[in-house]
Amino acid sequence: MVGTMTMLRALLSGARDALHLSGAPPRTPAWHTPPAAGALSEDGLPPDGLPPDRAVLLDAPDERLGPALVAAALGDHAPAAALLAATREAAEWESRDRYASRLVAFAHCRDEWLTGWLARAPRDPDALLVRAELEVRRAWESPARAERLRELGPLIGAAADAAPRDPVPWRLALHHARGTRATHAVFESLWEQAVRRSAHHYGCHVAALKYLSAQRRGAHPECFDFAEQAAADALPGSLIRALPVRAALTQLPVGGAASVPSAPSVPSVHEERIDAAADLAIELSGRYAAGDPWPAEVRNVLAYVLVGRGRWGAALEQFRLIGPHATSFPWSSAGDDPLGRFLDARAGARLAAGGGVPLRGRAGRGRAGGH
Repeated sequence: MVGTMTMLRALLSGARDALHLSGAPPRTPAWHTPPAAGALSEDGLPPDGLPPDRAVLLDAPDERLGPALVAAALGDHAPAAALLAATREAAEWESRDRYASRLVAFAHCRDEWLTGWLARAPRDPDALLVRAELEVRRAWESPARAERLRELGPLIGAAADAAPRDPVPWRLALHHARGTRATHAVFESLWEQAVRRSAHHYGCHVAALKYLSAQRRGAHPECFDFAEQAAADALPGSLIRALPVRAALTQLPVGGAASVPSAPSVPSVHEERIDAAADLAIELSGRYAAGDPWPAEVRNVLAYVLVGRGRWGAALEQFRLIGPHATSFPWSSAGDDPLGRFLDARAGARLAAGGGVPLRGRAGRGRAGGH
């Protein structure tokens, strides 16, 4: 098997080659151009700019996704089909990836609308994408994960064939390769296909980072190498600039940030490297307006890492920029009740930044383990 570092070089060179062949860096679509950050404008906020707990929502859909989810709940697939078709036709790959994943999460609980969509349009590339990701998600939760996933290769291939320009099925193929323990050579071939379609696709880079991390224990320096170089190659407003802080997330004790530790430990990677990753993500976050839902997950990851590092003032600023947009990831990685863990971490950062003692969860929440 090819060594991890050899694969790392192949991943980085593949992305650079795809960028070079395009003749120019991919433009940032107008709907993703990051505006300058500003203060929250809602009336009645406290001086620290944090919305009250009751105003914070978990994984709230934006104005494009919301109507599609409401219609799906009523059994109507048409708005979801129109939304995904629009992202495909306009090559809005980041939005397409995000919307498809959210629709899959809904279909995981209620899939009648998807069943009806597939019955009416069995070859629709958007329906095939949602179906493939839904089946991968279900297989991933199975005790026979690897075996179930191997059966889904043709389904992922059909989604890729139906939309030849789309990198999102290849992001799904990269996750599939990790779950089936595919060789480095297989993964590299999938990565090449992904970056040919979108050299700076955030989801594909996250999938590659996860694959590297899963190859062997203690591969954290290699993961940081990959994440840092990808961030250096990315455009200033690209979410890939936050890839190193995503790598840093794995270095924090499980549950540590959610319980607001006062003395975090970093066992495998130098603290300076984690702080540098956080600083890069802070710069990225500052390019977006406060309360913007687009970078919400990146800001939630950054806040998690900053709390885990005990950087209370910086963490509090990210909670202010997050506004009402809490996301399940990364707070769900520490256990159940991600919204409650988000609010506990935010309260702890507010207290610590003001000179108080960090909390390990607020009384009265009724969660196991003091959270």
